[in-house]
Amino acid sequence: MGETIRRLASLVCAVSCAAAFLSCSGLPAGVKPERKASQRVFVIGFDGMDPTLAQKWMDEGRLPNFKKLAEEGTFVPLGSTQPSESPTAWSSFATGANPGKHDIFDFLRRDPKTYTPDFNMVKKIPPEFLWGFIPIKAPKVVSTRGGTSFWVYAGRDGIRTRVLTVPVTFPPETIAHGVMLAGLPTPDVRGTLGTYYYWATDLSRYEEGNSEFGGILKRLVLDGDTAKTELVGPPNPIVRQELREARAKVPQTDADKTRIAELEAREDLRLPVVIHWDRANRAATIDIAGNSIHLREGDWSPWVSLEFDVNVLVRIHGITQFYLVRAGDELQVYASPVGMDPRNPPVPISKPDDFSAHLAQQIGLYRTLGWAEAADKPLNDGRLEEQAFLDDSNRAMDDRERIIFKELEDPNWDLFVCAIETTDRISHMMWRLMDTKHPMYDPVLAAKYGDSIERIYRRADDLIGRLRAKVPKDVVFMVMSDHGFHSFRRGVNLNTWLVQNGYMTLKGQEGGQKTLEDLFGHGQFFEDVDWSRTKAYAVGLGQIYFNLRGREGQGIVSPGAEYSALQDEIRSKLLTLTDPENGARVFGDIYKRDDIYWGEYLPNAPDLEVGFNDGYRVGWQDTLGGIAKAVIQDNDRKWSGDHCATATDISAGVLFVNRKIDTMTPSIMDLSPTILKLLGVPMPAGLDGKPIM
Repeated sequence: MGETIRRLASLVCAVSCAAAFLSCSGLPAGVKPERKASQRVFVIGFDGMDPTLAQKWMDEGRLPNFKKLAEEGTFVPLGSTQPSESPTAWSSFATGANPGKHDIFDFLRRDPKTYTPDFNMVKKIPPEFLWGFIPIKAPKVVSTRGGTSFWVYAGRDGIRTRVLTVPVTFPPETIAHGVMLAGLPTPDVRGTLGTYYYWATDLSRYEEGNSEFGGILKRLVLDGDTAKTELVGPPNPIVRQELREARAKVPQTDADKTRIAELEAREDLRLPVVIHWDRANRAATIDIAGNSIHLREGDWSPWVSLEFDVNVLVRIHGITQFYLVRAGDELQVYASPVGMDPRNPPVPISKPDDFSAHLAQQIGLYRTLGWAEAADKPLNDGRLEEQAFLDDSNRAMDDRERIIFKELEDPNWDLFVCAIETTDRISHMMWRLMDTKHPMYDPVLAAKYGDSIERIYRRADDLIGRLRAKVPKDVVFMVMSDHGFHSFRRGVNLNTWLVQNGYMTLKGQEGGQKTLEDLFGHGQFFEDVDWSRTKAYAVGLGQIYFNLRGREGQGIVSPGAEYSALQDEIRSKLLTLTDPENGARVFGDIYKRDDIYWGEYLPNAPDLEVGFNDGYRVGWQDTLGGIAKAVIQDNDRKWSGDHCATATDISAGVLFVNRKIDTMTPSIMDLSPTILKLLGVPMPAGLDGKPIM
């Protein structure tokens, strides 16, 4: 008995000493001291890289570094999620789990009580001010993604980790023994995915305002060769607080309504802009916030620092770039979305918080906007041309590369994860110029830009060559993508189909056209729907929700037998939908919720998820809950390639590894457990993926 007591005492002493050591070392509870990994791992993701295109261009000798990597190890298609969207797939990459366990089913989510769509991935908590002046609580952004990222598990186990601009990493996560620079959905200072600015002398009064794809358009009125205008900046948080308080009053008097209108008129902070036009030299000088930027036609400015004064105590810091579109017969000026200044962002965009500033000190200013290739929106709106978009996209990739190589200068890592989205954005915008069947195919533009997607793949190939020369040979080197790509020739309006087939009933005329500003500004949606006679509605890029009793605010569909019967009925009808233009089947499959999702977030999942065949995607207005006149329409936008909600069997991304793997049919959910196993990190419970090495 005495020996047993002595052993117990020794054990208690050892545990106490270990706890004291961890406490003195400053490590949080549950975090192990730094250690070497069993196997070092480097992962780079190219958003939207397609396996069919990669194979084609490898076979033609255009991607020698990818081909060498495939011959040394493995190249296989990588199964994506359903839907095959970036937020959903990257969340499953990070967590090793299906969407039912991380709650990211789409770019958008809806409030089931009000049916209103909202942006997914984050929830914003506004700052608070005492007496409308003194800041007493900083703004905060909370991720809506569930699950735990493999890099968080790795850090807790002592692995030295770097994670750079991977999608669905804003707000940034704290990684023990590591750093993170956030990627998508890091917003601009307005809190959007990228509000651009466009000023022009040939812009009519009717065109002024917010564009469909997120631009603020203003007409330039000249006094001689000078025009005075403004740049609309972030919302004033003090005015926003006053608006919330004013709108909360019930009932509202006429005086209250007048007060609300007055507050709305000054809701946004603004900076005066003066533009001097030098017609003779096809140039202009832009004066803003103490900066004077001289540009010739076709020039891009360096980064311009801006400050927006909330009051004497609070300033919001941002950065933008100007581009002089035209300065001959007309004057047209573009400014990129005002991103958060990495030296002093209004909310942290990195962990540790000062990592973004430290990086800026080393490499200079860089774009912080998660949707880095922001010129896709003005190209789609017809405000920029192809060359300007490609130039901006390549600059975005320049920034990502500079960050990666700067961090590789320090060899003190065992897990390095980074991502580049330029492959995705150029595929979205330029697909029409390599698809002769696309409604927006233009032979003149195709002759000049038809190889744009191939060129960005070749640039990715060059980057892989330089990275492999830099990364030690004994490191497992992995290249992956979240999904593939397809042509988007025709838009399918699910809400229109639901109306025509009696599942949605309207009270009057269809609602007006929605814009991204409506989404971020919480505009009115579904205002003409009679919910008392509506069984189903669509929101997002392929999601159909039932008007379920007890879940939706005005639900009429009963759970159980009626719910299941409605799933089967709508699914069977949609599977017979053919394109009246060519007789082609629109859908490869329609997926029932419980067949493809499981986990704690299952109640938030769509009741049906569509799986499009090549050539089809949800129509533009349908994504925001709009109701168009026809079920199937030509896609007349330059955004001409897509992948969202394509059928599972045609949505795969790519996987290259400098090692052999155990299966030829890996899933994106398999990468998380594979990497943890390689690192020697204990496998957490609840993962849906399996190690493939």
